[in-house]
Amino acid sequence: MAAFQTLDDVELAGKRALVRVDLNVPMEDGKVSDDTRLRAAVPTIEKLRAGGAKVILLAHFDRPKGKRVPSMSLKPIAPALAEVLGHPVAFADDCVGQVARDAIAAMKPGEVLLLENVRFHPGEEENDAQFADALAANGDLYVNDAFSAAHRAHASTEALAHRLPAYAGEQMRLELDALHRALGHPERPVMGIVGGSKVSTKLDLLKHLVTKLDKLAIGGGMANTFLYAQGHDVGASYCEKELAETAREIIRLAGQNNCKLFLPIDIVVAEKLAPGAPARVRDVGSVDDDERILDAGPETVERLCRAVANSKTLIWNGPLGVFEMKPFDKGTVEAARYAAGLAKDGKLVAVAGGGDTVAALNAAGVADDFTFVSTAGGAFLEWMEGKTLPGVAALSR
Repeated sequence: MAAFQTLDDVELAGKRALVRVDLNVPMEDGKVSDDTRLRAAVPTIEKLRAGGAKVILLAHFDRPKGKRVPSMSLKPIAPALAEVLGHPVAFADDCVGQVARDAIAAMKPGEVLLLENVRFHPGEEENDAQFADALAANGDLYVNDAFSAAHRAHASTEALAHRLPAYAGEQMRLELDALHRALGHPERPVMGIVGGSKVSTKLDLLKHLVTKLDKLAIGGGMANTFLYAQGHDVGASYCEKELAETAREIIRLAGQNNCKLFLPIDIVVAEKLAPGAPARVRDVGSVDDDERILDAGPETVERLCRAVANSKTLIWNGPLGVFEMKPFDKGTVEAARYAAGLAKDGKLVAVAGGGDTVAALNAAGVADDFTFVSTAGGAFLEWMEGKTLPGVAALSR
C-alpha cells in the first residue's frame, strides 16, 4: 500500500483544515435517521479541534447535479452533527466565495464549521480546476476522511489533495489499514464470502477475487446463476441464466488460480417470499418448478463455517439469503455470528463492507465484533475489485 500522511505528521495550531467528510446520511421528516456516518467523522474532528485547528467540513448530500436544491442542503445536518460531537457546529450557506470566507474568518481555533453541499456547484463532480482552486483558497491543509467517496475523482476528493498539504483522516486511516490487512497483505489462508442477488453487478469483483483468495464462497441470489450454470434446476428462483457461461468462466478461473470455490450444497426454498412462509430444505438440484431458493441450507452453512475456521483472514460482501425476512435470514446470521466469534477471540481478521452486508451484520448483532466493518459501499466494492481509487491515490506520497 502506498504511504500517506496522517494527522500525526502535522502541526495543527491555528491552521484552517478543510476536511472532506461523508455526511450523506438518511433523513426522515427533515431529521437524520441514522447517525453512523456522523459518528465516524468524530475522531478526526476531535483530533483537529484538540490540535487547535479551525475545522472546516466539506461534504455532499444526495445528487443535486450542480444546482442549488433546497431539499438537499446540509443545513439540517449541522445540529445533528453538533449533538454527536457535543460541540456547536456553525453553518455557511456556500462552500466557496465571500459567504464561506466570512464564516471561516469569524472562526476561532477549535471551532467547527460545516459548509454547504459541494455538489451545488457543477465544478465538484466535473473535478474542475477553478472550483478546486476556490475550495483550496479557504484552507491551509486538506484532510480526506471520506473513504466512501474516494472512488470519485471529484474536486473535493481528488483535485483539492493536489493543491494543499494532504492527509488521511482517522476514519480513512482505519479503513485503509483494514483493507490492506484483508487483501493487500493478508495473513493466509484468506477467504472471501460474496453474496447478493446479481452476478452482473459483481463480475469484476468475482474475477479479481479468484486471483487473490485461497477460498471463495458464493451465496445469495447470485449463487443460483452458478448452480444453473452447473446444470442444476433452480425452479422459480431469481437467476441470470444469460450469464451461465460467465459463471462457468469464473469457475474455471478459480481452478486455474488454486482458489477453492464454495457453492451451496443444500438450500432453503419456499413457494413465495413472505414473512414466516413455509420453508423447506432441499438438496441442490431438487427444486420444484414453483419453488424459489431464498437462503443457504444448514449443510452449506456448516461447511462454510468450517472453511472460515481454517482461514486466517476473511473478507465479506453480501448476504447468503434474503436476510431481511425470517426465516430466510438464518444462513447469513449463523455464518456471521460464527465468523464474529472467531474475530472476537483473535483467531480471524474479519473485514466486511457494502450496504447490505452492514445491515446483515447489524441484524445478526455482530457488527462490533468484526475486525472492521466498512460503510463505504461503492468505494469498498471498487477496492475489492482491485481498482485504483482516485481519492486514495491523491493522498499517496
